[in-house]
Amino acid sequence: MSDSKTANAQKSAGVPTTVLSAKPVVLSTAAGRGEDLQVRVSAPATGGDLPVIVFSHGCGWSMNGYAPLADYWAAHGFAVIQPTHLDSRTLGLPAEDPRTPQIWRLRIEDLTRVLDGLDGLAASVPGLAGRLDRSRIAVAGHSWGAQTASTLLGARVLDSDGVPGEDMSDPRVTAGVLLALPGLGDDLTPFAAENLPFMKPSFDTMATPALIVAGDRDDSALSTRGPEWFTDAYAYSPGSKSLLTLFAAEHSLGGIPGYEVAETTDESPARVALIQRLTTAFLRSALYPGDTGWKAAATALAEDPNPLGKLHGK
Repeated sequence: MSDSKTANAQKSAGVPTTVLSAKPVVLSTAAGRGEDLQVRVSAPATGGDLPVIVFSHGCGWSMNGYAPLADYWAAHGFAVIQPTHLDSRTLGLPAEDPRTPQIWRLRIEDLTRVLDGLDGLAASVPGLAGRLDRSRIAVAGHSWGAQTASTLLGARVLDSDGVPGEDMSDPRVTAGVLLALPGLGDDLTPFAAENLPFMKPSFDTMATPALIVAGDRDDSALSTRGPEWFTDAYAYSPGSKSLLTLFAAEHSLGGIPGYEVAETTDESPARVALIQRLTTAFLRSALYPGDTGWKAAATALAEDPNPLGKLHGK
């Protein structure tokens, strides 16, 4: 059996494959960013026509985070690309850096730059050239990273007068996974309203299919509305959307930023495993029409006598 057929058979059977990961892979960027863009690329060691996930990390993280997701996705047939944004603690930009007010926009440009440079990225990783399927691209992100990723799906940022800003959606992206995505800016705390003006999204034009994942105990210090705030993207966006509400989950959703990291306040390997399975099934079915994995995963969750969460769809 050829490498490609073997890999496809393994993916169909749910068998994880050997993963190769390379870092840092460097993309030169425009002068406004001031730093070359460093990314991590993880992919199955064999097989071709690999669908692509571009992942945006949460505040302060880097390409080195989110191994529970990146490793799992790569082991199940995806090429996963993780850029390091300028807010990363590994770069140490001071608050007074002139780029700081624009980091939210530079984050979005990082994702677009990755999409523009896919061929170069693949060529820089031994054995990856010619193996990416550029017709099947998804974005994903956690927290601030989810907001970053959502703009490529069609979300927009409102200005001080409530007028939607620039459309930064990308037609190359046909699916998304948004984990702990901040909601509307109507009920921000005074600190957030004063210091984070970009946290005023509109989901009215976020029409690309997406899975939104929220914890029912994720009580953010940035909003006065409580955990429901993290479901706004599902409630206010058009098109095909799914919402996974995780029971007893806080902002780390059980530990997706990493294994045994300090910021995880609700550690739950079982919850992380559920997220791994459901996000993988969702993306595969969204990118491959006719794939039944998402339907099967949703049915399994609905029939679980002790479910860790609940799914809604529209």
